[in-house]
Amino acid sequence: MNAQGEIERYKARLVAKGYKQKAGIDYDEVFAPVARMETIRLLISQAAQFKWPIFQMDVKSAFLNGVLEEDVYIEQPPGYMKVGEEKKVLKLKKALYGLKQAPRVWNTRIDTYFKENGFKQCPYEHALYVKKNRGNMLFVALYVDDLIFMGNNDEMIEEFKGTMTQEFEMTDLGLMKFFLGLEVRQVETGIFLSQETYAKEILKKYKMANCNPVSTPMEPGAKLSKFDGGERVDTSRYRSLVGSLRYLTCTRPDLSLSVGIVSRFMEEPVHSHWKALKRILRYIQGTMTLGLFYSKVEDYKLVGYSDSDWCGDIDDRKSTSGYVFFMGDTAFTWLSKKQPIVTLSTCEAEYVAASRCVCHAIWLRNLLNKMDLKQLGATVIQVDNKSAIELAKNPVNHERSKHIDVRFHFIRDHVKEGNVELVHVASRDQVADIFTKPLPKVLLDKCKKMIGMMDGRSI
Repeated sequence: MNAQGEIERYKARLVAKGYKQKAGIDYDEVFAPVARMETIRLLISQAAQFKWPIFQMDVKSAFLNGVLEEDVYIEQPPGYMKVGEEKKVLKLKKALYGLKQAPRVWNTRIDTYFKENGFKQCPYEHALYVKKNRGNMLFVALYVDDLIFMGNNDEMIEEFKGTMTQEFEMTDLGLMKFFLGLEVRQVETGIFLSQETYAKEILKKYKMANCNPVSTPMEPGAKLSKFDGGERVDTSRYRSLVGSLRYLTCTRPDLSLSVGIVSRFMEEPVHSHWKALKRILRYIQGTMTLGLFYSKVEDYKLVGYSDSDWCGDIDDRKSTSGYVFFMGDTAFTWLSKKQPIVTLSTCEAEYVAASRCVCHAIWLRNLLNKMDLKQLGATVIQVDNKSAIELAKNPVNHERSKHIDVRFHFIRDHVKEGNVELVHVASRDQVADIFTKPLPKVLLDKCKKMIGMMDGRSI
């Protein structure tokens, strides 16, 4: 497939019957890390800030480079059997597509190669490698057989391309333009990230390409329940559409809440849930050119926002947490997720949300430190509930907070150590509001602008 979603060529592969493998005999460990989407967005943000071009390469038939630790035998493939020895089997010398351990042994192979060539693996993002040499830096992010890389020295970049081509059969894709369904436009003023082609494919697949657009992904005040009556809908079709929309949130934070809400009804969806899904598609129809624009700013540091609704789920009365983090003016990581417990006050709900936000902030600070973007001083997290801020600063044990689980008090240690600082923000300026409840058009548009979303046609 090309960047327009069109088939460019057809390929055929010899694939092993991995489903016949037995654990402990034919394979052991199978996990292989890939770069998180938020790490990819962070790298794009960093490239825009320092005006570094981002390049992309692809390893051809990557899994065939993996070295097997186990003895694995396969049947002779049809059409390629050796005459007179049809009953014999083949012993694999290298990994083959279809084997359960193929991704892991490939990752082990390229991980070893990187480390032998002066790269250090980031301990907080195992698919990110950094090479430093006399003030020069090269960053490489790995997603299976796709590599994106950037740095502040052209010679290091060209040397990396050359050595990779010598070691593996590579395709040099030049500047990063299309990566995992993400469209990347590198211009003089910054980098625009979108999924317009992918959005069009979703609308076409579900016969909504000519639907009438709406201004919000979910009606303000809408309340869906798993006990909603009505006709049952096709569960597989419902789940497939939800999954497609979840991937669209990689560049569309404005969809995170609505997609999260419809995801709660995957078990037994009914007509009202399907109607809510179709509304999201109608919203996409009118906003498919939206994306995130990363550019150079004066104050390039980590800032977070945390928010929560209260008892928003009418089935179990759990609240929804939302947070978003910025490096500069554009968001690069965000979350909209139902809380694990029922809270008894807005203060408690905001406190639980802030605790999760702080956990993410600590990981981000560690990651940024390894990316040579060390954060000086505390990371500011903006919260619009003063009681929750006070609770984070002082071990108050009054009637309304003494029952809160100790795991959520994790936040106090990091406030005390100076890693994070909770600061009050007016509700009208709380950008994380977009991740906690359906907003009317005016507030939604305001939050989208604050997040750094732009129409790609204006760039």
